[in-house]
Amino acid sequence: MVSCNLLKDQKCSRCLMDTSAENIHFYDNGFCNYCTDYQNKHKHLSKKNTLEELLTAIKAKRKNNQYDCIVGLSGGIDSCYALFKAVEVGLKPLAVHMDNGWNSELAQNNISNLVNYLNVDLYTYVIDWEEYRNMQEAFLKANVVDVELLYDNAMMAVNYKIASKFKTKYILSGMNINSEGFNIPKNWSWHKNDARNISQIVKKFSNQKINTFPLFGTFSYIKYEIIKKIKWISFLDFIEYEKKKAIEELSLKTNFKKYPYKHYENIFTRFYQGYILPEKFGIDKRKMHLSNLIMSNQISREEGLREIQKLPYLNAEELEKDKRYFLKKMNWDKKKLENYILQKKVDHSVYGSEKSMWILFSRIYKLFLILKKIITLPR
Repeated sequence: MVSCNLLKDQKCSRCLMDTSAENIHFYDNGFCNYCTDYQNKHKHLSKKNTLEELLTAIKAKRKNNQYDCIVGLSGGIDSCYALFKAVEVGLKPLAVHMDNGWNSELAQNNISNLVNYLNVDLYTYVIDWEEYRNMQEAFLKANVVDVELLYDNAMMAVNYKIASKFKTKYILSGMNINSEGFNIPKNWSWHKNDARNISQIVKKFSNQKINTFPLFGTFSYIKYEIIKKIKWISFLDFIEYEKKKAIEELSLKTNFKKYPYKHYENIFTRFYQGYILPEKFGIDKRKMHLSNLIMSNQISREEGLREIQKLPYLNAEELEKDKRYFLKKMNWDKKKLENYILQKKVDHSVYGSEKSMWILFSRIYKLFLILKKIITLPR
């Protein structure tokens, strides 16, 4: 049974999710729908193909190509470990990094140390800084919650474009259920394939022409996934992945340096998650990230509760340092940042979206797969 009467600031008794997450429900035992959905998702994960089957499929598509897969590399633990394990199991990956002008020194060092240790090639796609800055400025003026839609969209586009360029059929992602398997609340994020939302926001709030930014939308997905048959694989779901052990292994072998919270290897992402989201939108993404680690038995709930009481930065000095860096890089002053924080949230859909197109395409494609399966059944 689901409790219908939500209390203000009610928190799940098993994870850290609370009423700041839209559409949260609590069951009679105090558990929420977010950790329950994760639990069900984790059960279905065991039905996936094995690592051996995946490797066989990848190597069968290698042919005479120099690389048999692409591994997107941000400098964070998940993507670094995905590349590390890909090489360890005998694959020949091309590491791909998307530079949006906000790389931290830590991320750059992690990437450099890793590719040198593994002796793999690195392809870096650089988005023109003024173009990206103006696009970010437009998103900030729009007062939408998912300013990181720009980074996430470009990252997907770059990986698919490079996979197509080098004629590889597999993109191995650091995405995984053990550290990011929770469903993201609708009020915390936006549809990541929404090229129209990006272009419309930029058009409304900027004169910037989109040139080096590689937009990725519904038709891009059809082009790469359906027509060119390039597959996006959550590679770490095929191996035993525990974040703490992965950090220890990479630190020992490649001099990997860890960072306080998930995605903090990028300076803007750190400032966005550690300051903009909580101050402007009342969102602390650590609740979701730590809840994920609790449900995958990597930390205890007590550890998570202690961690969530801390600042989303190492300390107040680090926050001020990032704030000064943000102001300088964006050509803002303190007053402009203060005014931005005070302005009300505007929903992404106000500016136009292809989300409904994506939903329609997904339904049609699922129906097509069902019909195809029925037709091919032995009679």
